[in-house]
Amino acid sequence: MKTAVFALVLMSTLSAAPGTQTFTGTISDDMCASADHSRMQMGSNDAECATACVGAHGAAYVLYDGKKAYRLRGGPAPERFAGKKVRVTGALDAKTQSIRVDSIAPVK
Repeated sequence: MKTAVFALVLMSTLSAAPGTQTFTGTISDDMCASADHSRMQMGSNDAECATACVGAHGAAYVLYDGKKAYRLRGGPAPERFAGKKVRVTGALDAKTQSIRVDSIAPVK
């Protein structure tokens, strides 16, 4: 019985690990996904604009890597990193182009 429980725990741990990846980019919003906030002018800088778009217009936070924008799901709140370059660790859902976030850290 103990062996079966151990095997089940081990299998669930191993199956979760392979999907985890690290992504680097800028936290933006899906209305200004390419991190170009000049058209929206919702604040004096990119961070203020992204936060305003999310708060006032129902936009969602995204990670823009220079080519693609990935919607961020779960994990720590991205608003404190708005407009900043970060490293996101999580699992990519290629179908929805979203990342299930495990962690967000600033890039130094």
